[in-house]
Formats: sequence, structure tokens, C-alpha cells
Amino acid sequence: MRTGKPLIAVVDDDQSVRESLPDLLRELGFRARAFESAEAFLASGVIEDARCLILDVAMPGMSGPELLRQLNAAGQTIRTIFVTAGTDDALRPEVLAEGAVECLFKPFSEEELIAALNAALPEK
Repeated sequence: MRTGKPLIAVVDDDQSVRESLPDLLRELGFRARAFESAEAFLASGVIEDARCLILDVAMPGMSGPELLRQLNAAGQTIRTIFVTAGTDDALRPEVLAEGAVECLFKPFSEEELIAALNAALPEK
């Protein structure tokens, strides 16, 4: 069920991210739902409604890139912004090649997030 505000799904095993990022997204005019794992997101029933996915790269269980590959294989196209605490410079081109819109390195600024969201949802 889509409403006027786009739904952004946040998938991150870091509790502080799951608490703070949805609040910021709501302040920016989005609806937001947070999930502690890729598996929790897949079981949530919001895949069809999510317009954008803010996805941690490294999580216990299924990784962010594995989730993106699974969604793509199932024909579920969700604009994806990866976030990571890692410092591997090779990671960004890898996830962009897999279809991500952006890859932000934690801690990222509000301006970096807004730019990534504008790239992911130009029609918002």
C-alpha cells in the first residue's frame, strides 16, 4: 500500500543506526521502517511498498550485497543505498556495479544522505 510519502527501509544490525536513521528520514519527509537483518526485511511484507533500501554491507547472516542479489534475482527492484563502517575503497565500485545507487561510509553526514536519497528517488 503506497501513500504519498515514499517508504525507506533501513536494514542494519547496528541498533543505534536503526533508531536514529529512521527518525532523520521522517524529518526529511519519508516514511521509514527499520530491520535488524536481511532476513527480517525479507519476512516483513514491506518489499513491495519500499521505494528505497538503506542497507548495511556487513551483517550477521545474509550480507547486504547478498540481499540485493536475492532481490534482483526475484525481480524486486528497490533503489539501494549501501552504508558501511568498513574502509575498503574497493567496496564502493563493487556494490555500484551490482546496482546500488550509492555507498556511504559511516559516519556519513546528513548532506551525503540527502544527496544519495535524491539520486535514488529523483521523482520523490
